[in-house]
Amino acid sequence: MVFQAFPGGSGGMASSHDPGFRGSWFAGTVVRREAKNTNRYVVEYDQLYEDESGEKLLQETLNWIQLRPPPPPPEKKKVQLKFGDEVEAFHSDGWWEGAITAEHSGGKFVVFFRGSKEQIVFEEKDLRLPVQWVKGKWEPRFEQFTQGMQVEVLTDEDGLKGAWFAATIIEPSGEDKYLIEYKTLRNDDDTEFLREDIRACNIRPCPPEIIVVDGFKVMDEVDAYYNEGWWVGVIAKVRSSA
Repeated sequence: MVFQAFPGGSGGMASSHDPGFRGSWFAGTVVRREAKNTNRYVVEYDQLYEDESGEKLLQETLNWIQLRPPPPPPEKKKVQLKFGDEVEAFHSDGWWEGAITAEHSGGKFVVFFRGSKEQIVFEEKDLRLPVQWVKGKWEPRFEQFTQGMQVEVLTDEDGLKGAWFAATIIEPSGEDKYLIEYKTLRNDDDTEFLREDIRACNIRPCPPEIIVVDGFKVMDEVDAYYNEGWWVGVIAKVRSSA
């Protein structure tokens, strides 16, 4: 992103790296660009204040990578939200990144926030699909997958919700959809690996191998390999290996 597109005084969205605010975007205005470091900007938030009195708007100095223009309004074509969708939810004066973990009646959804490990119920009007600012334009936040690519797939099948399963991209199968073949799940008669059409937002590249140096701690969010898939969970207890 070339930040010269946002002159002083222009509106935009800012993301803070402070604890408790990661994964959130707040509306703000660019006040000025730093003279000594041209990649940093002073931003004044529209709805965040310096103290509880609410008399003076908060100003912060942020890197250009923490800034983006306001996203465009949603398309007229309505997208049906469902379990597993990555979304941004309007909460506490900002847009927070989360994932839908349940659907309620009356057009309401339960959203889980990884940073705070909270689950909150939202009306559909307060949710939107994530977008990303790439090379001066807005794009849907999902990977462009290619034939033969090794991926992991989030399924909403009963008994398997919340688990990621290894799969291979076979081919595109529609708007934002791909035909995939699982590596461990098989069809009903067990003659071949199961194939399904999956929305792009429920597909992710295979995560890189990460070496855990200090071990896991209670309340760490993890993916646990169980029943042929990776299940999202939280460590409740660390048992001794002795």
